[in-house]
Amino acid sequence: MIELERLLRSQGFGSRADCRALVRSGSVCVSGRLCEDPFARFAAEGLTFAVDGVPWRYRRFAYLALHKPAGYECSQRPRHHPGVYSLLPSPLLTRGVQAVGRLDEDTTGLLLLTDDGQFIHRYTSPKKAVPKVYEVTTRHVVDGLQIAALLAGVVLHDDPRPVAALDCVLRAPRCLRLTVTEGRYHLVKRMLAAAGNRVEALHRISIGGFALPAALEEGQWMWLEEAELALLAAEKASAF
Repeated sequence: MIELERLLRSQGFGSRADCRALVRSGSVCVSGRLCEDPFARFAAEGLTFAVDGVPWRYRRFAYLALHKPAGYECSQRPRHHPGVYSLLPSPLLTRGVQAVGRLDEDTTGLLLLTDDGQFIHRYTSPKKAVPKVYEVTTRHVVDGLQIAALLAGVVLHDDPRPVAALDCVLRAPRCLRLTVTEGRYHLVKRMLAAAGNRVEALHRISIGGFALPAALEEGQWMWLEEAELALLAAEKASAF
């Protein structure tokens, strides 16, 4: 059991004093009923509540998927473009969600965010080799030699160790579906350059076994529930 003001604070609704004031102002309903006692105690797990009419559910950790648009930086302190964090409601920012890895400003698609440090490590550590799939639009027509080079491994200018794609499928003369297991800076762009081509557009469509839902429009986010988290842990997405 946990006091309501403490529960609200854990969910990103401000300091204990802020949360106490929210409750006393009549802004909080718990399980559909108005509660004006900040010290009322509730079982947190699975608890539903609303703040100023907006529904929430208690979550020990926040796991999110965002459909990142072009023109947004994956930075808490963006320099040249808006940050992806501006697309999220303030309670999620207050509780400290972070992007799980980064996408370039001009790259679109699936971006995970969470306040669970172990989850971030799981999906960013090179040792975990989590597959990430991209739709790549290239400047020049892709030929068989370029695909063979990407699958065999290309050498980047700052690392003598070849980097190989886990999979590479030609979708159209200038479109590839590329699967990589690392998350290095500009990795896909640098790999295509090393193979003799150039990336014109880049869109991440899946991480692990979780594919970006078709219904999730650019700029929108969603909670990841148990089903989605289970898909993430799978090796290959099933919704291509």
